[in-house]
Order: sequence, then C-alpha cells, then structure tokens
Amino acid sequence: MDSPSLPPADLYINRELSMLEFNKRVLALAQDPDVPLLERLRFLCITCTNLDEFFEIRVAALKQRMELGALAQGPESLPAQQVFDVLRDRMVNVVSQQYELLNSVMFPQLAKSGVRFVRSEDWSEEQQEWLSDYFDEQVVPVLTPLTFDPSRPFPRVLNKSLNFIVRLKGRDAYGRRRHRGMVQAPRSLPRIIKLPEHLSSPGCHEYVFLSSVIRVHVDRLFPGLKLDGCYQFRVTRNSNLYVDEEEVSDLVGALEGQLEASRYGAAVRIEVGHECPPDLQQFLLDHFRLQEQDMYLVDGPVNLNRLATVCDIEDGPDLLYKPFTQGLPEELHSDHDIFAILAKKNVLLYHPFQSFGPVIDFMKSASTDKNVLAIKITLYRTGAESPVVDHLVNAARAGKEVTVIIELMARFDEAANISLANRLQEAGAHVVYGLVGYKTHAKMALVVRREGEQLRRYVHLGTGNYHHSTAKVYTDYGYMSSDKKLGQDVHKVFMQLTSLTEARDLNLMLTSPFNLFDGVMAKIRREAEHAQAGRKAHIIVKVNSLNEPRVINALYEASQAGVKIELIVRGICTLRPGVLGLSDNISVRSILGRFLEHSRVYYFYNDGDEEFYCASADWMERNLLRRNESCFPVRQKTLKEQLKRDLELYLADNCNAWVLHGDGSYERLVPGDRDPVSAQETLLQLLASPSS
Repeated sequence: MDSPSLPPADLYINRELSMLEFNKRVLALAQDPDVPLLERLRFLCITCTNLDEFFEIRVAALKQRMELGALAQGPESLPAQQVFDVLRDRMVNVVSQQYELLNSVMFPQLAKSGVRFVRSEDWSEEQQEWLSDYFDEQVVPVLTPLTFDPSRPFPRVLNKSLNFIVRLKGRDAYGRRRHRGMVQAPRSLPRIIKLPEHLSSPGCHEYVFLSSVIRVHVDRLFPGLKLDGCYQFRVTRNSNLYVDEEEVSDLVGALEGQLEASRYGAAVRIEVGHECPPDLQQFLLDHFRLQEQDMYLVDGPVNLNRLATVCDIEDGPDLLYKPFTQGLPEELHSDHDIFAILAKKNVLLYHPFQSFGPVIDFMKSASTDKNVLAIKITLYRTGAESPVVDHLVNAARAGKEVTVIIELMARFDEAANISLANRLQEAGAHVVYGLVGYKTHAKMALVVRREGEQLRRYVHLGTGNYHHSTAKVYTDYGYMSSDKKLGQDVHKVFMQLTSLTEARDLNLMLTSPFNLFDGVMAKIRREAEHAQAGRKAHIIVKVNSLNEPRVINALYEASQAGVKIELIVRGICTLRPGVLGLSDNISVRSILGRFLEHSRVYYFYNDGDEEFYCASADWMERNLLRRNESCFPVRQKTLKEQLKRDLELYLADNCNAWVLHGDGSYERLVPGDRDPVSAQETLLQLLASPSS
C-alpha cells in the first residue's frame, strides 16, 4: 500500500522541534498550580537540565551542520539553518517563561510557604555581617580574580560553570590601566547558601544565592581598582564525544581524553544576566566566537537547576507529593528465598509503584548462595552507590564467575562507568566494555545455579537500568523468571556480547541490532494483513521516543489498512498522527506526571492471540539498528492481563495526558465533565500503599 505523495517535511516532525516540545510539557508541570510547590520547582529545574543537554548535544550538532550548509539530521530534508531559526524563537520563549514563572510565581509563593530566597537589597544588618564573614572565610580562599592583558589572555571557561565579568576603572599595582576583570566560581562552592536559623524568620528556611554574595563583595577582590559593574554568565559547550571506532585501540584512554576535551568544547550558548551592558555582552560574544542569536539574557540565576537542592525540605510535607510505600507482588510475600519462588512462578515488577528491592535481593542471594556458580549482567547506569554493584563485587571476591558488560559511553555517565569498571576488575570480575558504535543498552542479568545434577538459569530482564535511585522515580518493568527457553536466549545474548558472535536461533527474545527491527516490522505488517482481511487489528506501543522512518512508514501503511494504532510516547515523536489519508487511525499521547514514564511495552492484537513484549529499546533508529538491545515476551495470562490493564489506564488518562496533533503541537487533556483518570495515581492505589 502506497502512502500519499507528500513531501518529507509533511510526513515527519523534526526531531529537535519534537524534543523541545517535550521540555515545554515539563515546563507546564512547573506552571501547574495543582502540583505541590516544591515539586513545581523541581520540574522547573528539570527543564533547565533538559535544555542544557539539548544545547550540549542536539544544538551543538545542528550548528556544525549549519557551518557546512548541510541539511538537519532526519528524513524531513530541512536546512539546518531553518530548523535552528525556528528552535531559537521557541527556546527564547521557553527561557522567558522559566524566569517569569520563577520570579513572579514561585519566589512569592515559596516565601509565603516559608521557603525564602533573600535578595541582597533585603539582607538585614545581621545577615549582611554574617554573609560578609562567609565571603571572606569560605569564598575568597578558593577564588582567583583575573584581569586581562596580552600576557594574561581570557582564561578557559569550564562548560556550564558560574562566572562573572567585571568592569573596572583605574590602575593596577604596576600603574597599568585595567578595564575588565573576571571571577570564576569553583564548582566546590555551593551555589545556594542556607542562612543559619538564628538569622532566618521564625519557621522559615531562608537562602541566599552564591552569585549575590560574590556580586556584593567582589570589589574586595580588586583592591585599588574601582568596580563599575559585575555580571554573571555561563557558557554551554559542545559535549558530544567523538571516538573513531576504526582508529581507537584503547577505548578507556580515548574516552578519558574526550571527556577532558568536552569540558572545553566549542561554545554553543552563553547565558548572561539581563542587566549586563551591551558592550560587555559583545565582548563575551566575540571571545567565545558566538553570535547574538546564541546569547540568552536571564532575569535571575544563570543556572536554575541549582535550585533543586532545596526541593526536599523534610518539614515541608505540604509542599511535596505525598509519600508512599512501594508494594510487592503477592508471590513475593513469603519467607521463601527468591530462587525457590522463581523456580515455580515468573514475577513481573512495575517500579516505582512496586519495590526494586526484589532485584537487589536477587543479586544478593546470587552473591551468597553456595550453589550459584556464575552471574552475568549488563550495566548502563547504576548510580554512585549501587547495592547491585556491591553484591557483584562480593560475588567476585567469593570466587564466583562474575561477568559484567559495562557501557562506557552512557552519555554523561562515562567517567562514573570507567570508575565502576576499575572497581569490579579489582574485585576479580570479568569486565567487558560495550562495543564501540553499538552501545550496550540491554537490561539483563543471568544467574547460573547448581540444583542437584542440573544447572538452572535464572534471569532478570528489564526496561530500565540497574539503578536503585531512579527505580523510585522512573516507571519501568522488571521480569524475573527461570523459564528454560528464556534462560537459553539470555545465555546466547551474553555469549554474543562477549565473543561478538551472533546469537542465533533465539527461542523467544528479539535483539538489536539483529532481529528486533525486522521483528517489529513483521508484526506491524501482520496487523495490516489482518485488517485488510476484515479482521480486528490493534497495536499499542508505549515508548520514550519514536523516530525510525521505516517503522513510521509501516505504521502509516497499517493505519491506511484499518489498523487501530495507539501510541504512548513520552518524549520525541516524529510521526504525524491523524493526517487525512495518511494516519487517520493513529493517535499519539504523552503522559507526564509525578514519575518519569520510562517503560517500553509493545502490544499486538494478533487476531486474538495477543502478544506483549517489554524492551529496553525505544522505536528510534539508534535503538533498533545501532545498539545492543533486549526485547522479551510476557506470555503468562495473569501478567499479560496486568500489562493490558496498565496500558488501558494510560490510554484513559485525562489528567496527565497530552495529545499530539498532526502539526506537531500538543494539547493537554482535561477531565471536563468526565471522571478524572490519572494512570500514575491509580497505579499507586493498586500497587503501592500510603506511608504512615
């Protein structure tokens, strides 16, 4: 079936524009008065972090294409400059909304609730005295004031660091005129300073920004010179890592060099205090080789995500989401060890509504059980202090065969993963690095246990990382089983990852970059064939992102054949839904709420023999074709019913759902006259319980 003859830009939404739309939806949560106030502040911080990464990776790559006069990445065939111009207008609007929300809404409301950020003009005499001493004792010893001349050029500025450009008048100690200076704030200094209780209003938490403290006292750093202005700025740099898989002989060494270089990559954005005069703005632009379009004037701190440090005030429960106790599946409410349970029954966990504890217990039991011979696991992100890693270390020290496949190139976790690899190697584990060019993003663990005369395999497969902290705020499925065929598949995939030979004749699993893409395409086409034959056909997909053009085209064709297609895509979606003659039968919604939606589930009606798959892979080019990913079926009736219930809840949500229109815009759903449905709140009620 042929798709309508449309130009590429009418078939697909640009990826960068779609990504920015996601950040606007996060900003809408920060603007939502029904969200607890400190949680709103947290969402505002997340928008800043997201925008930082957007500039570091996506805008940086786009600017490189602009320099070459090339097209933007993606099938739309749009000039890079055209995409950048649209992005620039929208990003200016987002930044304006961020600071308007902070200054006009959040600061006043937080102050009323006992969380106050004290401006310098409002410091009491006692606060001024304390902050003056704080500056002299805690700040000055680690600051290095600088002035410029031919022998002292402008210093290197670290990516996303806090800096101050200073206008000076007068002569230095050597009789030379000085016009400008600079102060760099080391990262060791806290950006937000909590005032002592005796200097705060009764029952209040009062804070001062480090930038205010430096600005007020900066003249002490330049004695003998007259200060004529001090203005904060922050530079965002290209943080893409470039490792040539053809040339690299030492991945760790190459990565370490790239990480150091990326801290001082090409500048792509500069944020400057809005009161900075035009001549100093131009001075900064000239130095960093940026244009006016790369400058963002801000009315407040240049790094909003530092405000996240105040988002967990213990005595402000009304300002936060209500706490809850994570639940457990019924089969885990027993004194039996995890192997005895899994020998009889498969377990499906849904985090964070249900605890990540059973996964940690699984690894702990594997590390101490005398009958366990080997443990294999893939690690992408684990967090700084990981109980899973602790148990792997203990298992290796106990003499068990421990094989850990670590993806060194997990973006922004590269340095942490190098350190993790060294720790595991020192304990005696076999450490294998992910393959350059094909990131290992699969989430798998395999435990081999001797039971009598037999060896039995136990597996854990998931949609999210082995990260006990994010498992409290990301929605992810974890599947635990001793199924023989599944165990054989996981064993073959680990053999593939260590020996680089293909895992052939898998029983149940689909994997990237081998058969997952073809499997997905075949299942979409099968639904189209059912629809063409007059049978019911239905596809539901829940992923974080969707941009693979051939998959999108297959979905368009299935829609035209009459397949009902419901997509739940949290972030990037380049498919255009609801376009007459193209995607009439496709709907797309994004769910944003208390938890970050991260689970990936694929559902195919299959003429009544319903199929459910959980996966580590989004439907993106990189995940389906250029990464090592795992996808596994859930076949037990009760677990399939659980997955279907969850998907139906997300499709019924009218409180946290945004509907994508064919023009790329999103519309937030409201209950109106209908009963309100929040998938996340309902799942909390079903799977968890309130904290006492």
